Amino acid sequence: MSRPGRRRVLAVDADHPQGTWRPDTLAVEEPLELRVGGAAYTTTMRTPGHDVELAHGLLVGEGIITGPDDVRTARYCAGSVVDDASGLPRNTYNVLDVALAPGITVPDERRRHTLTTAACGVCGTASIDLVRADQPFDLTADTTTVTSEALWAMADTMREAQTTFDRTGGVHAAGLFDADGTLLVLREDVGRHNAVDKVLGWALLQGLRPARGTLLFVSGRASFELVQKAVMGGVPILAAVSAPSSLAAETAGATGLTLVGFVRPGRLNAYTHTHRLGMDP
Repeated sequence: MSRPGRRRVLAVDADHPQGTWRPDTLAVEEPLELRVGGAAYTTTMRTPGHDVELAHGLLVGEGIITGPDDVRTARYCAGSVVDDASGLPRNTYNVLDVALAPGITVPDERRRHTLTTAACGVCGTASIDLVRADQPFDLTADTTTVTSEALWAMADTMREAQTTFDRTGGVHAAGLFDADGTLLVLREDVGRHNAVDKVLGWALLQGLRPARGTLLFVSGRASFELVQKAVMGGVPILAAVSAPSSLAAETAGATGLTLVGFVRPGRLNAYTHTHRLGMDP
């Protein structure tokens, strides 16, 4: 579970027009430097917690690994903060080094060496052609179907499970469901892509890749990078509370992914491969 931060705030409302001081809980955002084999790979701003899942999900989403056996170890390293008493670097749990199995390497063109913000996953680093070229599974062969009623129920289930959001109001969520609406795992993070990476990393470690027969649900919008991660994880259906982007819909259509947006009480929009909703108006 991600840890919250505390801060004193001046709260103004109708009952306190001059304001009143009260404690507030904030979502924690800290950098995670991901190293692969001791070499820098990327730094992402994330909510601490489930970092090993995040690393697995990110690496599988970018085609570096294909299964849990491709990772030999994942361990925290000493950070750049120096301990006042000893004068030595102390472990901040913000540097994670992943050692890959023999024969698994990172192509030079895959190394980012850049900061990934909480707002953006692989923005600007990939294209629809790259996703199609790297696509490891034929999503069109997945016959999973889901009803609109089940989708609405999943939205309620995920919202009820967002404990960090309840405390902070400042994190996104991603959940992996069975088609019948059973929640398999939920993760929260300040970054939408981080929450998805944690979920898909969990699935990978559980032997669920490809994640046939499942549905990935996200609390915000459906962007290109989230479609890419779902495709690389072998998830046949991606549903979002908010809107998809045009590139997300184009990529979903080209890769066999069912994309559903605006899942709100009593309504939704299905954008691609709508046969999985069992409707043909």
